Amino acid sequence: MANTLKKEDAKRLARGIKEGYRSGLEKKVAEQIASLGFPVDYENLKISFVQPSKKRRYTPDFVLPNGIIIETKGRFTSSDRQKHLMVQEQHPDLDIRFVFSNSNNRLNKTSKTTYAMWCEKNQFLYADKWIPEEWFMEPWKGIELNTGSIYRKK
Repeated sequence: MANTLKKEDAKRLARGIKEGYRSGLEKKVAEQIASLGFPVDYENLKISFVQPSKKRRYTPDFVLPNGIIIETKGRFTSSDRQKHLMVQEQHPDLDIRFVFSNSNNRLNKTSKTTYAMWCEKNQFLYADKWIPEEWFMEPWKGIELNTGSIYRKK
């Protein structure tokens, strides 16, 4: 009898996912609601909330002698992009630039936006594969170290 229940649960799970539910349990609960004569109102609400802030640290890949910060990226994940927007907002004086293995990669499979387009939209300079030599020749960017929020590792 236990094997029959397991097979039935597997069938219910597959059917629930096929019908748009994320799990067999969601499908079971939807069936219960419907069997009691109530309308099934599934994932139709959006509730905004603020996730508690958590102090984070960002360690750049490279800092050029003139203070330009270089971040190298093969994959440019959503969390990477969010992090860099927060750092940019909280430290607008920093000059953070990206070197991608391929700036024409799309942000994800369904996105039309490339890494390059994201950088341009968010005012980050970028390059492919190598740091452009002219970046080394730019004047000092004036990074203030040991300010409490920017410091060198010991």
